[in-house]
Amino acid sequence: MRLSILEKILDLLGNLFFKKRICYLVENRTWVTGWIGFQVKKELASSDLRLSTTPFLVRSPVVHFGSVNTFLSSKMVFSKKKILTWFHFVPEDERNKQVLEKQTSLKFIHTACQKSRKDLIEFGIFPEKIKVIPLGVNLSLFKPAGEKEKRELRKKLNIPGKSIVLGSFQKDGEGWGEGNTPKLIKGPDVFVKAVEKIAKELSVFVLLIGPARGYVKKELEKRKIPFLHLGFLEEMKDVAQYYRVLDLYLVSSRIEGGPKAILESLASGVPIISTKVGMAIDILRQDLLADNALELAEKAVHIMKNQELRRDIIRFGLEKVKDYSWDKIAKRYSKELYENTHSFSL
Repeated sequence: MRLSILEKILDLLGNLFFKKRICYLVENRTWVTGWIGFQVKKELASSDLRLSTTPFLVRSPVVHFGSVNTFLSSKMVFSKKKILTWFHFVPEDERNKQVLEKQTSLKFIHTACQKSRKDLIEFGIFPEKIKVIPLGVNLSLFKPAGEKEKRELRKKLNIPGKSIVLGSFQKDGEGWGEGNTPKLIKGPDVFVKAVEKIAKELSVFVLLIGPARGYVKKELEKRKIPFLHLGFLEEMKDVAQYYRVLDLYLVSSRIEGGPKAILESLASGVPIISTKVGMAIDILRQDLLADNALELAEKAVHIMKNQELRRDIIRFGLEKVKDYSWDKIAKRYSKELYENTHSFSL
């Protein structure tokens, strides 16, 4: 996931010589912040915004730091307007105090949900600095599959035809290696416990995407629960394709800003059950929210055994997600974060 020397040089040259009105700084173009920056740039259809992965010598009037990491690692950023996206607040994160001390240098701190806004205010961030704009979803990529397409995709992946396919598409292990140490804020332990309980009632198959899934894989193996891990997928179109294989998606996190899986599942016509985190609280119906692994499992079994309820959830999701298409969300970025900033010479 680290940038090559050539990529760093090209980004640095872009910062120096290809100044745009807005520079959106991301950690990696193929990771979540990169996908978000790409969608904003695409939907604004403007030559005024460029993506960069190198937070050095940026000369744009507006600099949008896509993460706490990019903000704290920035050097010699010449900008009149600085914006930080801080998706979720982890109380024990040592970087929090550094951001708090530097908040006066920021025009806005952007987050994606009301829970994060509340956490940031309680920590000491000035309420007037905080802008809540949710994540968006690409509705041309994430869309429901017909029964024929679903059957063909499952056949291609060698998934048993009668299995209930449960999805989990996130990084939930520490580091960028095998991920055998669980990243507890993502709740991989909660996920495994929920799946184990579901498997006692239903014939399940787990589809995993994302790097560092070692902990979950080992725990599923111990419980003899069949699964397939597809690894890290760099292209959104590939991720979208595999949502169309699923019967149900589970979010088991303890802390989240999104996750983007909330919107991607709804747009794909996939019922989703989530712990009470991030955007899930703002978007999902109460019957799709759970407090723990037992509730996740009970609600999953109930949904999969009730065809009419499942259809109702799918209809709800497809209607709800229309408000979160990237074209609408990007316009909010433009109006609420970037507006009234004009180019100037340095």
